[in-house]
Amino acid sequence: MKIVVNGGTRGIGREIVLLLAREKRNLVFVTGRNRINLKQLSADAVNGNIFTHPLDMMHIEENEKSVAEAIAGSLKNVDILINNAGTLVSADFMDFNNKEAVRMMETNFFGPASLIRILRPFMSKGSHIVNISSMGGFQGSSKYRGLSYYSASKAALSCLSECLAEEFRDAGIAVNCLALGSVQTEMLEEAFPGYKAEVSARDMAEFIADFAINGNKFFNGKVIPVAAGDP
Repeated sequence: MKIVVNGGTRGIGREIVLLLAREKRNLVFVTGRNRINLKQLSADAVNGNIFTHPLDMMHIEENEKSVAEAIAGSLKNVDILINNAGTLVSADFMDFNNKEAVRMMETNFFGPASLIRILRPFMSKGSHIVNISSMGGFQGSSKYRGLSYYSASKAALSCLSECLAEEFRDAGIAVNCLALGSVQTEMLEEAFPGYKAEVSARDMAEFIADFAINGNKFFNGKVIPVAAGDP
């Protein structure tokens, strides 16, 4: 399968890439901001099936052409997109400034949405888009202080998933969204030092990788909570 993983340089994203690349027949195209980590991913690809492309979600519009050309050159077409990139800043709503708020929305919502638009021409019947959201953006879930913009940006991605599933239905392209609970990643540790999640990045990556390959057989247009605890 030909798979794109957005935000695959660390944490859950990196684990997803390594899991999917174990299958020799898979070609995995990875984007991320950290060029050093991208090079390391390519070096770790024992099957030589990981392709990388540096991409910052905040500057995706000016890089649309280069992304499309890179996909065309390495994959030709796309079976699966896993929109995993995200950023988390914990701060009270009144302490955010507009620049920080825009950064959060650009990375967690507008960037992933733009990537879908770029990759849509490479997708056909049977393709699957998996957007990674958060329990913070899941309607009716417990909400936590300091995560107003993060939760709002992830809620927007969840709603977009439902809308695009309807728009892409006639083309046979499924769109689903996984709303994750807390997972032990670098991003979580940076935002909440000392907090220990119940789920490891590797375990969550195994679930996401399997869902990306098989989930569209059973789901479309769904926002699915994936949490062992609260959140």
